[in-house]
Amino acid sequence: MNRRSRAITHGVARSPNRAMLRAVGFGDADFEKPIVGVANGHSTMNPCNAGIQPLVDRAMHALHDAGAMPQVFGVPTVTDGIGMGTEGMKYSLVSREVIADAIETAVNGQCMDGVLVVGGCDKNMPAAMMAMARINVPGIFVYAGTIHASNRPGPPRATVPPVPACRPCASK
Repeated sequence: MNRRSRAITHGVARSPNRAMLRAVGFGDADFEKPIVGVANGHSTMNPCNAGIQPLVDRAMHALHDAGAMPQVFGVPTVTDGIGMGTEGMKYSLVSREVIADAIETAVNGQCMDGVLVVGGCDKNMPAAMMAMARINVPGIFVYAGTIHASNRPGPPRATVPPVPACRPCASK
């Protein structure tokens, strides 16, 4: 179960590696467990990813209860709805590759035995698939669900309807 992570957890030469892992809560028995990365797409910058953290918290507990050592790491996010009409749009599509690279870097750079990715937008979902195909370890993607209506006081407000209404103004 921990074929990859054994490279960083076993042997006298890996004492410094184990010391780093002990600093984040590993005990002696934990070095025998698989290390599973949890790529966390949570961000309060956009509604697509704002609800992810509770899912990540539950996944971390479930992985731990199943006998793994889950290690969470964040992934960047770029939102078209915020960047549209600005220089920010130059970073939108390319962010998929950046997110995939971030996942691949964390998983391979730390010899993880598997990965669970939690995301909720059109950037981190395909990026997760790209990364999981490239890293060749067991992987699961969890979709965080659809965007919730605004939580401002008053009647519920959707996030998308203002977009078409703004387009005529953008050309002025």
